[in-house]
Amino acid sequence: MTRPTPPEARIGARLRAARQARGLTLDQVASATELTKGFISRLERDEVSPSVASLVAVAGVLGLGMGELFDPPSTQLVRAGPGPPIAFGGQRVHETLLTPGTQRELQVIHSRLEPGGTGGADLYTLRSAVEFVYVVAGSLDVVLADEVIALQPGDALTFPGRTPHTWRNGSDAEPAEVLWALSPAP
Repeated sequence: MTRPTPPEARIGARLRAARQARGLTLDQVASATELTKGFISRLERDEVSPSVASLVAVAGVLGLGMGELFDPPSTQLVRAGPGPPIAFGGQRVHETLLTPGTQRELQVIHSRLEPGGTGGADLYTLRSAVEFVYVVAGSLDVVLADEVIALQPGDALTFPGRTPHTWRNGSDAEPAEVLWALSPAP
């Protein structure tokens, strides 16, 4: 008879998510840990109470620290309205940070660009692996070394953060509203 796992000890979903994020199958984890596929499957469904040694082995294969399995998920709320302003650079731009300042994996910025707003005449790079921009309203030109990409509402562009670039509101008369996502946070 299987007894239900107490809520504070349910780690199966975290294990499954970590396995899937790494593209591993149940067979691969079982082979690497010398445990059975059935045991790994039941562990991911919180149907077994593993030994410390088994849990350390599985967590190790999945690249997880033991503390990560038991720490509650960290959630931080940023309410709608005027968020904390930031000065990322540029002219005629009002930017607010939508992710908490403590977030290191991802930074999301809401920008309102006045007509003529720009990131400056010079191309720049950011210390992030990936930069993403989504145009909510208005237009945005992303200027790269050898091309200008014109974006309209609903358009999105993803590029390496280390790509030299700048940007400008594509209109001299209408404001633009854009969302930037940077990963990891610069």
